[in-house]
Amino acid sequence: MTRPKTQVDIDKLLAGDRAALARAITLIESKRADHRAAARKLLDAVMPHTGKAMRVGITGVPGVGKSTLIDALGSKLTATGRRVAVLAVDPSSTRTGGSILGDKTRMARLAADPDAFIRPSPSSGTLGGVAAKTRETMLLCEAAGFDVVLVETVGAGQSETAVADLTDFFLVLMLPGAGDELQGLKKGVIELADMIAVNKADGDNAGRASAAAAEYRAALQILTPASATWSPPVLTVSGLAGRGLDSLWAKILDHRGRLAATGELARKRREQDAKWMWALVDERLHQRLTGDASHRERMRRIEQAVAKGEISPTAGADDIAQLLGL
Repeated sequence: MTRPKTQVDIDKLLAGDRAALARAITLIESKRADHRAAARKLLDAVMPHTGKAMRVGITGVPGVGKSTLIDALGSKLTATGRRVAVLAVDPSSTRTGGSILGDKTRMARLAADPDAFIRPSPSSGTLGGVAAKTRETMLLCEAAGFDVVLVETVGAGQSETAVADLTDFFLVLMLPGAGDELQGLKKGVIELADMIAVNKADGDNAGRASAAAAEYRAALQILTPASATWSPPVLTVSGLAGRGLDSLWAKILDHRGRLAATGELARKRREQDAKWMWALVDERLHQRLTGDASHRERMRRIEQAVAKGEISPTAGADDIAQLLGL
């Protein structure tokens, strides 16, 4: 049986070779032990070439127009000489593990743009819907010379928190017509937001979008900003019509400039590194449990016993912890 090719030409990767980048990402996404060892060496080698990109997280409910806005914004950025990587984190079915999104046709212009790179990443059930290797993928994109990394999340569960912990700037997209939507808005999401943009502000929606923006501005007044340096603005935009994108990007640049000047950006990234470390610890503990066939069978029996009421959840957790020697 022929093994998949795992050798990555680091020089080609650092020169921006797309095939080398794709091969590197495939390597770090692999669950094989030998691949993980090679991936660690690769990341160590490219780390000095990372950290210069602008990392922007984008979230919003399904249908808010994330992909359309990213396609339009990314195309504007590449037209000015920037290289844009889009990491589209997809939900995966908890029953089948299959990805239900990730089609590059959602970002048709960027998919055909030589200065853009799109990587759909099935979440495979990881916490918050963020792929386990999204951060490593982001670093590889930076090493390959992409100076803007856009991380799109599905806007479900705890994915917003996970993406905020990966990025420098967190953009929350909203739909026109606040009303009931404002009442159901999760406070936690707004507290994470560095900016709110009401999308689809075109045609008959323009008036509703402006009214919604005013309501969101009022809602933000009662919250304490996460940073003393930055108060989250609220804009109206249209990804479809390409309106408001220059203002949106100008705000992102302003945010970066302010936080970089005070040292807050560097501190934020160091804190994110610590969280990344613990996430990797959790991942390795999970791999240790699920990577052994006898462990998987034992866990299946424990789960069945808990489901039947034969043992308590606490006893089941103790039994599983013993498999790790805890």
